[in-house]
Amino acid sequence: MEDHPTPGRTFPEMGSPLLPLSLSLGALGADAAGLHRLALYVVLLAVVGAAAASFAGAGAALEGHGSWLRAGSTSAALVLLVLGSAVRANGPAGGHLPTLAVSTLVLAVAVYVAPVLGWLVQPLALRPRVRAEPF
Repeated sequence: MEDHPTPGRTFPEMGSPLLPLSLSLGALGADAAGLHRLALYVVLLAVVGAAAASFAGAGAALEGHGSWLRAGSTSAALVLLVLGSAVRANGPAGGHLPTLAVSTLVLAVAVYVAPVLGWLVQPLALRPRVRAEPF
């Protein structure tokens, strides 16, 4: 019996990587439409969601009931989003969007999607066949 039982999470979806993924995709869409200022603010919102997903993933992995892959991928995506937002915010006013800003956004989306692709490809992995030996 625990001395100080901890209640369950009150909002379990907060650690979901779907929020920063959808915001990152929205920022890519805003960049494609030429709305770079809007994309900057959407990326800044994605950083907040990415930080929550990263902390939740790392905490779950440290407690032993989470995946280290999720913790690592959400942390890597957080680093990419912070780097991209810093480059984007310090870009020249009225000039072209820095390539690094878009590249980090695309890489962050790829990092968020990579575990899902691994999960989809997992059934296709080759497994050794077990042959029954004759008696």
